[in-house]
Amino acid sequence: MATIYYALDLRLDRPVAVKIMHPHLANDEDFVARFIREAKAAAALAHPNIVAIQDQGWNEGGVPAVFIVMEYIEGFTLRDVIADQGALGVTDSLRYFAPVVAAMAAAHKVGILHRDIKPENILISKDGRVKIADFGLAKGPELGATLTVESSVILGSVSYLSPEQVQRGVSDMRSDVYSLGIVLFEMLTGKKPFDGESPIQIAYMHVNENIPIPSTLNPSISPELDAIVLKAAANNSDKRYKDAGALQEEILALQAKLDPKRRQMSLELDIPIPKAKVDKKKRSKMEILKSVTTQIDLKRGNVMRENTNSSSKRSTTAQTKRKRKTSGRVKRNRAIALFIVLLIIAASWYKISGPGNKIAIPSLAGMTQSQAAKAVAELGLKIDVTEKIFSEDVAMGKVITSDPAGGGRVAVAGTVHLILSKGKERIQVPELVGLTIEEATAALEEAKLKVGRVTEKFSTTQEAGLLVDGSPTSGSDVRKDSTVDLIVSKGIEQVALTNFQGKTSDEALNELTAAGLVVSSKYEYSDTVPIGTVISQTPSDVTAVAKGEKIILAISKGPSKIFVPNVYSLSKLAAAKILEDLGFKVDFKYIGKKKSVTNISPKSGTAVTPGSTVTITLG
Repeated sequence: MATIYYALDLRLDRPVAVKIMHPHLANDEDFVARFIREAKAAAALAHPNIVAIQDQGWNEGGVPAVFIVMEYIEGFTLRDVIADQGALGVTDSLRYFAPVVAAMAAAHKVGILHRDIKPENILISKDGRVKIADFGLAKGPELGATLTVESSVILGSVSYLSPEQVQRGVSDMRSDVYSLGIVLFEMLTGKKPFDGESPIQIAYMHVNENIPIPSTLNPSISPELDAIVLKAAANNSDKRYKDAGALQEEILALQAKLDPKRRQMSLELDIPIPKAKVDKKKRSKMEILKSVTTQIDLKRGNVMRENTNSSSKRSTTAQTKRKRKTSGRVKRNRAIALFIVLLIIAASWYKISGPGNKIAIPSLAGMTQSQAAKAVAELGLKIDVTEKIFSEDVAMGKVITSDPAGGGRVAVAGTVHLILSKGKERIQVPELVGLTIEEATAALEEAKLKVGRVTEKFSTTQEAGLLVDGSPTSGSDVRKDSTVDLIVSKGIEQVALTNFQGKTSDEALNELTAAGLVVSSKYEYSDTVPIGTVISQTPSDVTAVAKGEKIILAISKGPSKIFVPNVYSLSKLAAAKILEDLGFKVDFKYIGKKKSVTNISPKSGTAVTPGSTVTITLG
């Protein structure tokens, strides 16, 4: 369905995992919707043991690519641990399993199912953090509809599917509990409970048999843990825990019993921050400035005192000289008087005829028209709008510049001329779908846009030679003279169709989906075709079909009748186990000593529907 890449987030400079859907599936709305639901499912769950979703989207041109950005977990999967170590032992199994069941308890609490719990989807980081990934088959009230129930069942991993998922195509929280029970069984024993030559055989065992008692494969397993695993993975969903939260309570209670001194929760989040120590040798800038200023003031006082003494001496000498040179003083006074007259003349010109007769205006750039009018009105000035132009930097309706600009001057009661922004100039890409290349080129030129790259792709909606769309798409707002790439239809892609009658449903679904066909499954009873095998397909009389066409598979649910076995003379437990393993419900009647079966109803050899009730009499 997708490929996961190790990538680098360039904006935040951190490693991430990017899950990109395969291009041939990105055109299938059902697959795209399920892919996006995975992001929504995990994003709706803020839990430390669930892989965090950081972004989701798709490219807007070129090869279709829908993607999810997830946190990158550097480490390995639980499958790697089991493959490397085999049975993990009770302590390690519970240590790995506790975070997993905690995460699923959080998911069940908000009504979200996973439906594909298996060791491959349980990640373990190098620092020991356990996280659940891949909510690709998840469903819940906030996620909308999923694929058809039958298709989603087949997409799951058969070794961890609950009997009701395999048999009836239904699932609820107890189905996730069943998968959790199988995962715990595998961690404790190092083996899956059922093994077979084909997925169909394994699915049949899940439907018709109870899992082995774990302690028969690993004697170190306690009876309490046996009971938890058997209840979680019970063949009958009514006998399981109602949800992962109930299973979590049992696991926590067992951990506390096995190790009473163990801290059940140890999240050292509140780490005390030491107070910063102030270096007494370092003083603030203000203190240094104050010290320096004080020293300057003290020195300035000394200088002033020295200057006073000097000036007293100079003053006495000057007075003596002035008495001797009266004519020099007169010349100096005349020069000063002339300078004052010239200064008065210049000031009068500045105020009456020069720049001093004008008012300096503030900068108005970035203001609205009303704000600019108010600002200049306070100076006794007026405004008018001389021009409105497009601007990429200034918002629509705001001042780009003024004449004169900020700092310039205007005559008293004068007018300031404004240039306002019309906002960013954007042109809407015209409707291109269904046009020829020539028609599309003309439409773009008329809209003051240019033709960019021309590519071809198969299309189920447009004939060959007509445009499927453009990039940016029709209706998008773009800058003037922007280029628009054209996508031209190659017509409907034809794919070869194989007849899968007599082959397994897994094989048929995988091959048909990989070929780009939409598969819908229906289940029927058959006395001749084995369970899980394709009875027929529609259409079946053609060798090639259009890509994206719907193919209907009829899949066998096995015989519509099963025979009541002969359990006469067997003990109550032995007889009940045989009947329940075949899917019967068992009632008991008692006569006499009640040691063994004396009668059975319906009689042995009778053909009845699966799930019927069989009454045995003990006497």
